[in-house]
Amino acid sequence: MDLPQDSSHADLSGADLGDADLREYDFSNAILKNADLSGADLRKADLSGATLSEAHLSGAQLYEADLSEAFLPEADLSETSPGGADLSGADLRKADLSGGESRIKLTYADLSEADLREADLPGAQLYEADLSGADLREADLSEGEYPTNLRGADLSGATLSEADLSGAKLYEADLSRADLDDADLSGADLEEADLLGANLEGTRLED
Repeated sequence: MDLPQDSSHADLSGADLGDADLREYDFSNAILKNADLSGADLRKADLSGATLSEAHLSGAQLYEADLSEAFLPEADLSETSPGGADLSGADLRKADLSGGESRIKLTYADLSEADLREADLPGAQLYEADLSGADLREADLSEGEYPTNLRGADLSGATLSEADLSGAKLYEADLSRADLDDADLSGADLEEADLLGANLEGTRLED
């Protein structure tokens, strides 16, 4: 499909854009519901405010892409490379962010205020990611094949009730004021983590 560089506000529902070179394209506020973007190169693309519900983004390159305020419920983001991407305020409810053997890389990603309820993130690399104020209720952040890396991540004020963080690396993570009600932190590395003011009611901390 031949697309203009500026595809903002375009209706591309169900479009086949798999493996396309879409670097620095403008898809802001576009409708990409159920679109196939698997393997696409979306580095530095603007997808802010875009509707990507049930979109297929597996294996896509999202380095420094702008996905702020994007609508991504039930989207397939497995095995993507969104390092440095801006996902602040994005709706990622029930999205698949698992990494398989390659592990999804969200290092330094901005996920502040993101809606990640029931998101699938086992083994994700979230080193120094900003998850402040994010909603991670019932999210899966367990170690899976590899430990989930949240070293130095900002989870201050995040909602993590009933989240699975078993075996996660939370060394130097900021969990201050986080809601960890009934969360599973068994086997997690909490060395030098900041839990000041966190709600630990019902939190599982031991195997």
